Amino acid sequence: MATNAQEQEAQMIHTPQRVTQLRHIDFYQWVQTTIDNIQRGAMETIDWDYLVEELQDLGNEQKHQLESRLLVIYEHLLKLTYWWQERDYNQRGWQATIVEQRKQLKRLLNRSPSLKPYFQEVAQEIYDDACQITSVKTGLNANLFPPSPIANIEQVLNEDWLPELKIAKGDRP
Repeated sequence: MATNAQEQEAQMIHTPQRVTQLRHIDFYQWVQTTIDNIQRGAMETIDWDYLVEELQDLGNEQKHQLESRLLVIYEHLLKLTYWWQERDYNQRGWQATIVEQRKQLKRLLNRSPSLKPYFQEVAQEIYDDACQITSVKTGLNANLFPPSPIANIEQVLNEDWLPELKIAKGDRP
């Protein structure tokens, strides 16, 4: 049974000033308190500007997650396709990473289908980044990679699809 002091303390947590302070002290507690206040209809305690900012950040995090997973997929597809010197030793690991990232990307797009147009929007930019990063990591000339993405959205998400393996001219005896 709650004492009078505990009830007063609980009420103090929900004051606008306390809620604003709370976000700087304990973010998770701020989230829980904000949810509780909304559910109770205590709208006067909501720091609306900060809540909107957090919701925008949440949306941006979803985009960042898509970009990050796509980058890893493109990098590993490029390594698998063009880095024949390391392929025998690393192929299974690269393929496992591709499968893992595809599954995570599919989950993300299933939870947030409205991100699919964003996928199309950033694919070329992310692919260009993957080419540059893969070139640095492998020592392969970036001009070896095709200028357009190595895989379209359907291929990126298709767990059975892998590109045709290449051997660069003059790279292998």
